[in-house]
Amino acid sequence: MEYYNYIKSLHLIFVITWFAGLFYIPRLFIYHIEAAEKPSPDKEILTTQLKMMTKRLWFIITWPSAILATFFAVWLLILIPDWLQQPWMHVKLAFVLLLFLYHFKCHHLFTQLQQDRITWTSTQMRLWNEVSTLILFAVIFLVIVRDAVNWIYGVIGIFLLAGMLMLGVKIYKRLRAKNPDL
Repeated sequence: MEYYNYIKSLHLIFVITWFAGLFYIPRLFIYHIEAAEKPSPDKEILTTQLKMMTKRLWFIITWPSAILATFFAVWLLILIPDWLQQPWMHVKLAFVLLLFLYHFKCHHLFTQLQQDRITWTSTQMRLWNEVSTLILFAVIFLVIVRDAVNWIYGVIGIFLLAGMLMLGVKIYKRLRAKNPDL
């Protein structure tokens, strides 16, 4: 247990860098989608640069952070196995599973865009970009509050946050339609 704070710190550091990657990668996807709509030579220059940027972000920051965050999380659960008996941990692990599903879907999108296969609009990708935010809110509140009994209030809060985020995306889309430089 003397190493607990070090392991917890490393877990948190890699969770933060993992989320940083998950927050930024869809933004790069949006830029890639929008670059594909530009005329030549801008289209080719931008997509080449964006492919390189996403590849570096994905394989140098996001994937290693996901692996290391998971490694240190498992280590923490080995140190404190009683957490696995706690209802809040069950709910948190469900959200972590959702986070991995989100991560794998981002990997799928990454692979498609590296092959110049664009199947999403930039608006769809903006909405997708908010999924990791919702998961982050859920996990942080579960870890800090540790009260799975009131999870229904948390779910309601997540839906309200999702609604506000979608409203924000719609407002941004309208503003951008009026001023393309935004």
